[in-house]
Amino acid sequence: MELFNKTAHELIDMIKSKEVKVEEVVKSYIDRTECIDEKIGAYLYLSRESALKEAKLLDEKIQRGEKLKGLWGVPVGVKDNISVSGMQNTCASKILENYISPYDATVISRLKENNGIILGKLNMDEFAMGSSNENSAFKIVRNPWDLERIPGGSSGGSTAAVASREIPLSLGTETGGSVRQPASLCGVVGLKPTYGRISRYGVISFASTLDQVGTIGRDVTDCAILTEVISGFDKRDSTSARIAVPNYKESLKKDLTGIRIGVPKEFFKEDLDESIRKQIEDAIKILEENGAEIKICSLPLAKYSLSAYYIISTAEASSNLARMDGIRYGRRINTLDKDEDIYIQSRNEGFGEEVKRRIMLGTYVLSKGCYEKYYEKALKVRSLINEDFKRVLKEVDAIITPTSKVTAFKFGERTKEVLAMYSSDEYTVPASIAGLPAISIPCGFSKGLPVGFQLIGDYFREDILFNIGYSYEQSTDFHKIMAKL
Repeated sequence: MELFNKTAHELIDMIKSKEVKVEEVVKSYIDRTECIDEKIGAYLYLSRESALKEAKLLDEKIQRGEKLKGLWGVPVGVKDNISVSGMQNTCASKILENYISPYDATVISRLKENNGIILGKLNMDEFAMGSSNENSAFKIVRNPWDLERIPGGSSGGSTAAVASREIPLSLGTETGGSVRQPASLCGVVGLKPTYGRISRYGVISFASTLDQVGTIGRDVTDCAILTEVISGFDKRDSTSARIAVPNYKESLKKDLTGIRIGVPKEFFKEDLDESIRKQIEDAIKILEENGAEIKICSLPLAKYSLSAYYIISTAEASSNLARMDGIRYGRRINTLDKDEDIYIQSRNEGFGEEVKRRIMLGTYVLSKGCYEKYYEKALKVRSLINEDFKRVLKEVDAIITPTSKVTAFKFGERTKEVLAMYSSDEYTVPASIAGLPAISIPCGFSKGLPVGFQLIGDYFREDILFNIGYSYEQSTDFHKIMAKL
């Protein structure tokens, strides 16, 4: 029995019924990873010994008749910008190459409290800046559906690991689409929660008003279970919301009677690939057949999201990464005498090209003469986009769009075309700017490559997104199809 082919919720049921041991499950994923990750490059660190040790302890508890909760020993992969005590936390950057975290992020503490086993740290674009996972300082991540193509980014390691069955669940981070876009390109489910739903404490910051921890699974049920486990108020995160977390699994049902879904015309423009358009239109028909009411709507200000996002995010990045200087934090160049030289050389050697580009752009928009012209104006545009979404979400319960206007492209295709690369986030950034929950659901294939649709909901209504996504899955099998490796 190949346990790595099971979903997380299937594994939980099997462990509960004592059909399998936790140690068997963990070993299955370790063996799978050691067998194929050389092809994929999803892991930066695999914690074999500690994971197996924890699995044995949980098996002993189960044998004693103790009732576990949450994940029941199901392993989870963690993006390498989320702090796990005693493990590396490099952000896929040379400047943090030797950094070992001395503490757990809140999401990790909650995983451990709910009997999740951390299997390792997953590859990413450096400091979460990128849409292709070509920006890792250590190695690229390959798409399991075509090893010559990108998995998306910046959480490409997190989505590729789930898609290639190296892990049943994973955590990524979201700033402008870094969970949803690679989830779509790898054919898995990826959720960006409402800003404030999940604590950011222990996550190394890129852009603080946009960063969030996201969840990735093979299907909606897996994603819902993981999201519930790590959600909730955290006094150590000032942006964390004091709002009760519902039982997301209870919200999963096929019938969509009474659910209104908006279709914004601005997300179905002429430059959308026709095969992707057809997959989304087919998904809309299925949702309508399952009882949903479909309404055409308009988000005219969404087209300004990308411009506002790259101003706000780079401004915040330049501030957040100022501490990585070789003196306070980060790898230090010790061959120099002057602090100024250490600072310059440490950052020059420690940061990759894309991170340097965004730091420079962010420093520029915050400079005298540019702050009001760019940064303040971007904040005003952000407020207007929020109002645009609020208006539409008074009329519908969720909005459906493509997650990405293209499927996974080949390595090197966009590395020299910066604007083309940035436009990869065109459909995901609006929800990030507004702080709304959004999820990507696999809905088919275009020339053998996965396609996903995106659902955007009102604040703290992740339950509705899970409900709609689950309903779609009950009528299709796309989430069950496995990449052939």
